[in-house]
Amino acid sequence: MFWKKKKVGSIFSICDGQIIRLSEVSDPVFSEKILGDGVAIFPESQEILSPVDGKIIQVFDTKHAYSILSDDGLEILVHIGLNTVELKGEGFKSFVNNGDMVKIGQKIAEINIEYIESMGYQLYTPVLITNLDKIDKIDAKEGKIKKGEEIIRYIKK
Repeated sequence: MFWKKKKVGSIFSICDGQIIRLSEVSDPVFSEKILGDGVAIFPESQEILSPVDGKIIQVFDTKHAYSILSDDGLEILVHIGLNTVELKGEGFKSFVNNGDMVKIGQKIAEINIEYIESMGYQLYTPVLITNLDKIDKIDAKEGKIKKGEEIIRYIKK
């Protein structure tokens, strides 16, 4: 009998920063993993990079969130800041459009950290796998991280 081999994959850091457990994020949509599982990063750099190779399936009009379908079928949500939708795009610049193909480390956005914080918004940035039915397990790093470093390792079903 042949057993299906499970695939191990990785999600990479979108920026330099500090990884925070989702449970420590003050927004229950993220801390209670309602939208998916992963990590949050407190960004220390203005560039936001693609965490996976894949296709941009949604750039939110307010440029604060990006949904990416990875080449191996996972839906990844990068949500920059908490409640930053209220900024209506101010402080954000997008470098991709719906349907664009992206590679790990490719710039997808820039953020004006000083402006966003001056407006009273927290920059905790969840990086989530939203289609959890496709995976068996997630292991996430903690602590300081550099852009392009592995932050999540997963095992697909």
